[in-house]
Amino acid sequence: MGIYHSQTGRQALETWYSKGVDQLNIDIEEQWIETRYGDTHVLLAGPQDGHPVIVFHGGNTTAPMVLEWYTELATSYRLIAPDTVGHPGKSAETRLDPQNDSYGEWVVDLLDAFDLSMASMIGTSYGGGIVLRTAVLAPNRIEHAALVVPTGFGSTSLLSLGVRLGLPSILYRIYPHEWLLNRVLAVLATQSDLDPVVRNTIAASLRYVKLERKFPEADASELIGFEAPTALFVSENDPLFPADLIIPRALKRLSRLTRIEIIYNEKHLLSPAAQRKVGMSIDDFFRHT
Repeated sequence: MGIYHSQTGRQALETWYSKGVDQLNIDIEEQWIETRYGDTHVLLAGPQDGHPVIVFHGGNTTAPMVLEWYTELATSYRLIAPDTVGHPGKSAETRLDPQNDSYGEWVVDLLDAFDLSMASMIGTSYGGGIVLRTAVLAPNRIEHAALVVPTGFGSTSLLSLGVRLGLPSILYRIYPHEWLLNRVLAVLATQSDLDPVVRNTIAASLRYVKLERKFPEADASELIGFEAPTALFVSENDPLFPADLIIPRALKRLSRLTRIEIIYNEKHLLSPAAQRKVGMSIDDFFRHT
């Protein structure tokens, strides 16, 4: 089964995907990779001989939307940003079980396709959970892990989320009024004046995509063998994965959590200033850890 409710929905996401790629201020290459879970579309940026960094985007968003957060890293690193299978983008619409080894197997296939014995990884939101599931299956394939507002450690109260985020999201799908979209984005985004690509990508996902409702997670027993240095970036006011919930759990589960940064006065969707700050810190983390 596909992930879109209609062909119109697919076309809407493809339109905003292309606009997202076009507005990136870096040169982008595109490549297709065969994996056991279907063809995977990948965006590539940065010097071909640069240190490889795999960039995983958030759930129900797209690779160019999140790659925008880390474009400055493309001056030194080879950024490899796959469209997650089963999520909006150009990859196969195969939806994976976030609780088993499927995502880890998919990442291993990507690493093998690029002939990488290991790579540094950045996981943003849902992408953080993908990095953790890879750490469970293939811990030695991860050189560094940077987890940014990540899934993987649980989330805030489902009741609270349902009232604040779930209900207006459902209503927006049925009645796509701008005021309902504004309600959703007011919960998620630090800034009200979002980039049109971000705003319209989220809007199209809410309207047209069969949303992924489960998050990939990993507990302490699963992560015993994972020893790569890890950096954690969490937002003070994140409605999904708040700092006061995520940090204690991460400390218990990750043996080499060498950097923790709380991004103050930010929500789940970071402001451009916070994106740049996180990108600079990740660069420093990769260079000096």
